[in-house]
Amino acid sequence: MPINIPDTKKERVVIIGAGFAGFTLARKLMKSAFQIVLIDRNNFHQFQPLFYQVAMAGLEPSSIAFPLRKAFQKEKNIHIRVAEVTGVKTEENYIETNLGPLHYHHLVIATGAVTNFFGNKNIEKNAYSLKSISESLLLRNSIFEDFEKALITPDYDKRQGFIDIVIVGAGPTGVELAGALAEMKKYILPKDYPELNEKEVDIYLLEGGSRLLPSMSEKASAAALKFLEELGVKVKLNVMVTDFDGETVFTKDGSQIKAFKVVWAAGITCKKLNGINEEAITKGNRLLINKHLQVKHLNNVYALGDAAALLSTEFPNGYPQVAQPAIQQANHLATQFKTGKLKAFKYKDLGSMATVGRNKAVADIGNKKMSGFIAWLLWLFVHLFAIVGVKNKLFVFINWIWNYFTYDQSLRLIIKPEKKF
Repeated sequence: MPINIPDTKKERVVIIGAGFAGFTLARKLMKSAFQIVLIDRNNFHQFQPLFYQVAMAGLEPSSIAFPLRKAFQKEKNIHIRVAEVTGVKTEENYIETNLGPLHYHHLVIATGAVTNFFGNKNIEKNAYSLKSISESLLLRNSIFEDFEKALITPDYDKRQGFIDIVIVGAGPTGVELAGALAEMKKYILPKDYPELNEKEVDIYLLEGGSRLLPSMSEKASAAALKFLEELGVKVKLNVMVTDFDGETVFTKDGSQIKAFKVVWAAGITCKKLNGINEEAITKGNRLLINKHLQVKHLNNVYALGDAAALLSTEFPNGYPQVAQPAIQQANHLATQFKTGKLKAFKYKDLGSMATVGRNKAVADIGNKKMSGFIAWLLWLFVHLFAIVGVKNKLFVFINWIWNYFTYDQSLRLIIKPEKKF
């Protein structure tokens, strides 16, 4: 099956990945003099910061996803292909995909990151991760399926395995997920599952470091810890998880936790793209780029977002793998393409934030360190503004308002696709 992109006199920009970086770049180049080919494994853009709310049945997946073809349906110079990129031939200027080869004049690698299990096959096999809408739905199904199983399980220890949950990694994803689970335990379980004793449900947040949210200020870390402990989350710092066999979590200090569900949020890495020289790959399989966002030794190949590493004195490991660097890099590269002039990229740190629950959030905005209700309102506003599509913004806003006043949400569905033979 050919990839079938028409040849024109326009220079072709091939963008791999429709995350924050790739999607933003394609939108900025819509009216440009280039032919744009946007390639992704999915036919939609997904809003990653709210995956945990889908997993907790707080939002429908369609609220945080936007169809690529709808976003670009009026643009004749943008071509979308749902495909898997298997490699790149940088000397010949073409990529290899499962649909066939495709020539490019400029290649932009914005493939994002995947969960890093650090080579532990048991954890990779048995734990859940939150790097896609599909994974969020899988976790949602598992949580509610296990609640149903717990109802008919008289044995205490086995029942604990069904209802307890362990989150490994206390970055924003781990902290926000732990807070959402704690609120589900407090507000939802007594209403939906009155036969279960919600006091039996234990939510563990395990962190290998000495504090929560290590990328944020110590004040934010302390506030997040206080909020989580108030919600009843069992936070354990300086605890390294070494194994998980599907029933028991094993730690480096010899302790064990009985739980059938582990969410792994302890790190990310990037998938290697065949054909990229090893000299251009650094820690976490990120691609080394220069100040013009070009991959090392490749003038017409660029990398953006999580997949890119621009090393500097201020950021010796590259910029944080979050949305803002990706969006800013995409805007910068679009300007370079349009003007034909190379200009040094400068990252403007707009701050970091994380929500722990209702009226509870932390935010580092420049020199200002905020926590509590004001930080929570700021978190809501920033995330609502960043969601793609007016309809999606409206649906998310309505869901949040409804949930705030009712302490409930009617999205707790176990939906599993049936196989057709």
